[in-house]
Amino acid sequence: MTTDPEMIDVTVPPSGTGCVECDETGSWWVHLRRCAACGHIGCCDDSPNTHATKHWQETGHSVMQSFEPGEDWFWDFRDEAAFDGPSLAAPTSHPESQAVPGPSDRLPADWMDILNGGGR
Repeated sequence: MTTDPEMIDVTVPPSGTGCVECDETGSWWVHLRRCAACGHIGCCDDSPNTHATKHWQETGHSVMQSFEPGEDWFWDFRDEAAFDGPSLAAPTSHPESQAVPGPSDRLPADWMDILNGGGR
């Protein structure tokens, strides 16, 4: 578990309800991750663009929390380990009504093939 207080700021709200970069480019995601240091929302490593990992690589912010409803686990990229952490500022997940994967209006018809390696 991370003990570096600069990696977790419990006062910072999330940057939105979807992956920042996917929203900017019109792409889609599988699951969402929230940076515990700055609130940036990025897509998970199962997503085509892996923006949460790219955020860590670009900023050094190594601690992410799941931004999925009902999940509160943290992940530290440095240790490659999950851990329990503090409660972050609300909201702690995207809206339950939001499609997973999503957004639904941006999902390609062959999204399942893409995830399984058939569309790349």
